[in-house]
Amino acid sequence: QVQLQASGGGLVQAGGSLRLSCVASGRTFNRHSMGWFRQAPGKEREFVAGIRGSFTAYADSVKGRFTISGDYGKNTMYLQMNSLKPEDTAVYYCAATAQARPYIVYRVHEYDFWGQGTQVTVSS
Repeated sequence: QVQLQASGGGLVQAGGSLRLSCVASGRTFNRHSMGWFRQAPGKEREFVAGIRGSFTAYADSVKGRFTISGDYGKNTMYLQMNSLKPEDTAVYYCAATAQARPYIVYRVHEYDFWGQGTQVTVSS
């Protein structure tokens, strides 16, 4: 049974940093697309960052501030978030595709496995 466990959220002041972790169990994902999404109250879930092998991709709103990485030996994905802004406040979810993909996918419905979400709150 595949499970994704996200952690690392919290309350931080604007300009601060947080590091999110997503531990996958049940299978390895080095050939799959994995990603971080976020959902703020009243808004749709949106793509934040994705990784597939050594390739990464970012939403324009986080480019230059967030860094996604993966430790496939530990089956763990990370999201280092720096220079946080109040508009980054959301529940952050990690996700993975069930099938191996040769590229990063960006849309919510293309992901099959989801973590439970971790709250990130950035105060001004």
